[in-house]
Amino acid sequence: MNHGAGRARTRVHVGRQAHGDVEPRGGAVADAVTEFVRRLRDDRTNRALRLRFLRRAGDNGDLYLAHADTRCMVLLLSTDGGDEMRVLAVRDGPRARDELTRLTVEINPVSGAVEVVDQSEVSANVVALADRTEPAPAPTPPGEATSGPAGPALTSSLRTPLFGRYDDRLLTDLGVIPSLLPALRKVGTDEQFGKLLTHNLPELTRDVLLALRDGTDPAHVRQHITDQWRADEDVNTGDWARAAQRAVSQAETDDDAVLGALGRSFDAWRLFLHPEQQRLAAGNFKGSAKVTGGPGTGKTVVALHRVRHLVDRLPPGHSRPVLLTTYNTNLALDLKERLRQLGGDERLRRVDVKSIDVLAREIVQESRTEVGRPLDDDAAMNLWHTVRNETGLLDHDADFLDTEFKHVVLAGRCVTWEDYRRVGRSGRKRISTAQRHEVWQLVQAYKAYLEAQPRRTTYALIAEQAASLEQRRMDRFEEQARYKEEQGGLDLIHREAGSGMWLKPRYRHIVVDEAQDLSASHWRLLRAMVRKGPNDIFLAGDAHQRIYGSRIVLSHQGIEVRGRASRRLTLNYRTTRQILGSANRLIEGEPFDDLDTGTDTLDGYRSVLTGLAPQFWRAPDRLTEMRAVATLVKERHDRHGTPYSAMAVSVPDGALAQEFANVLVKEFRLPAVELGKDGVRPDTDAVRIGTMHRFKGLEFQRVFLTSVGEGQVPHQRIERYRLTNPDRYRQEEQRARSLVFVAATRARDELVVTWSGRASRFLPPDADATAFRATDLLRKKGPTSVRVSGSLPGPVSGASTGAAGTAVA
Repeated sequence: MNHGAGRARTRVHVGRQAHGDVEPRGGAVADAVTEFVRRLRDDRTNRALRLRFLRRAGDNGDLYLAHADTRCMVLLLSTDGGDEMRVLAVRDGPRARDELTRLTVEINPVSGAVEVVDQSEVSANVVALADRTEPAPAPTPPGEATSGPAGPALTSSLRTPLFGRYDDRLLTDLGVIPSLLPALRKVGTDEQFGKLLTHNLPELTRDVLLALRDGTDPAHVRQHITDQWRADEDVNTGDWARAAQRAVSQAETDDDAVLGALGRSFDAWRLFLHPEQQRLAAGNFKGSAKVTGGPGTGKTVVALHRVRHLVDRLPPGHSRPVLLTTYNTNLALDLKERLRQLGGDERLRRVDVKSIDVLAREIVQESRTEVGRPLDDDAAMNLWHTVRNETGLLDHDADFLDTEFKHVVLAGRCVTWEDYRRVGRSGRKRISTAQRHEVWQLVQAYKAYLEAQPRRTTYALIAEQAASLEQRRMDRFEEQARYKEEQGGLDLIHREAGSGMWLKPRYRHIVVDEAQDLSASHWRLLRAMVRKGPNDIFLAGDAHQRIYGSRIVLSHQGIEVRGRASRRLTLNYRTTRQILGSANRLIEGEPFDDLDTGTDTLDGYRSVLTGLAPQFWRAPDRLTEMRAVATLVKERHDRHGTPYSAMAVSVPDGALAQEFANVLVKEFRLPAVELGKDGVRPDTDAVRIGTMHRFKGLEFQRVFLTSVGEGQVPHQRIERYRLTNPDRYRQEEQRARSLVFVAATRARDELVVTWSGRASRFLPPDADATAFRATDLLRKKGPTSVRVSGSLPGPVSGASTGAAGTAVA
């Protein structure tokens, strides 16, 4: 009914599959559906909507058809007497009505979600695929083996179905939608299976089938996939009203910002959360909580939705009691913009979004303490070299001293030699008391040099100073709170005014992204800014991507996240299975912590996206490699239409970034820009060139992972530790692996790996022998697109490949 009649607006939701229908149909359909939803929620009795009853879904649910415009129609589920309506599917064109009418709509018995399958389309375009396309079988010559498990010449009637080993009960127990089973039993080739996956299957069904096709044990599938979708209550497959209300199966469209994202794939993360993501974002925790997961699993998305959830539950006001922070300014700016898209300016006004070092500096300045200008990384390292040379204590290199200062001296709050002599060294190499004494002398000399230079300091020292200031503030607050409680909870105005103790914790809630790269000083600062209590600190991170910090035990900083407060995400939404399976091999078998006292693995880490296998290119020298990369970039742009801004060149160090930029810009006349601390304007259509460190938190359609040669990745300088300091050697090699892992998983559709000389030992043993030759590429006018099956250390089982340069939707 209309608002004017005094009736509340209809609550309208858009299903995940409906969004999948809209996305490939273009802007006109998206606009039509968006406008239709607005009109429907305002007045469902509007005759212009042409709402027509189709059939009963069950005792408390009805299906309707409606016109979004003259060519586009939608299928709706109506519950709660029509006050609740859900868009299930969208079709356009002259056959839209027929296509929507034949859809099967049911409630998944595992997840309790409303799901849709077009069985007629599946039968016509998947099951019958082999009969239409396979040639007549040819006789196999005597003594010759057939190629493949069943032989390409076997007819579909003789081929074993791909999922024949799994009975119906097992498949439905794992979450496969029951109505799909008859068609699934006839799928006998990977070509048919690939075609099936293009038919907008329910997400749980798709994920289960992909895992089983990859040979994953059903028990593993149940643990890592099915149980994440499982409803919190017993599912009644006839209760349509309850199914329509489940948070995991809908996106509320009363928020205009969310409604405006319909059909836009880049902003789809604003609409839908995986059930496990939803539980984390909207959960209620007794204290702090932690979410971990590999690259692309949506940790940042969960953090942003968590902020929105916390803000929505704040009492009215104009303060900013929620902090969203990360380890650098570039990522903080990105978080701020994404939070604006998700929650709008009104919610953003209740949140402080700052990098941890900016926040620390502001706190020190607020105390009216003079803040020096912090040294950048290179200047800080040069100062350690100076200190070593002038003291004559040359047994400890600058890298070791810098990390020792940050992660042992400052982390342990070592003020005296006795403090440092006794402090624990978790995750650090063992050194003797005599060696510790030398390090302590070097630290004192380092601090003396800083004090002698007017207004110079380091980011680590600022963070430590800010943590101390905030801890004193929190101690004063707690003292006042205890006093007030002893006096019966009265506001002691005169005492507070006289003592300057009109204090309260700086924040009510803190959300941290990329938590693995924060130092102990950073964590002490955060702990001191929020009082211990429900939902105080929420952190997202992944030790496999740690490239700056050292291992931190959060419980030592007063942050308890063990047990049910610690969750792990496993589904990658960004990287194809081919790229992901290859990148995973880089860190396979390496031990990683869980940001606390335990260990973490990528067990269950997977993707449902299919695309190109990584390409390998080898060159005899660096210049040839750079020219080959430039040629490949130009081909991707000119032939396949990839915007320059959607491509990135990753290098191990800054000097190589400049060399690649010179070749691309000066020799090939390609637009290119180096990634700096402040990032690059998003509207700059130029290839991004940057170090692997700079790629953290970013993503691109195509990534060129360059200079992955022996001596460069990992850098040959770590060889000096192989015999003299095995612990340091293992740490440096693991950090190098993490860097390559991070850079490789920035690729969404295509990963191209190049090197000059010998391939890095991180790559497959036969990489030099099987890679494409850059010299062959440069002898031609340009590269032709090729089918590739190679990968980083081994392709994903059952993964398909495609033409190089083809965009993957």
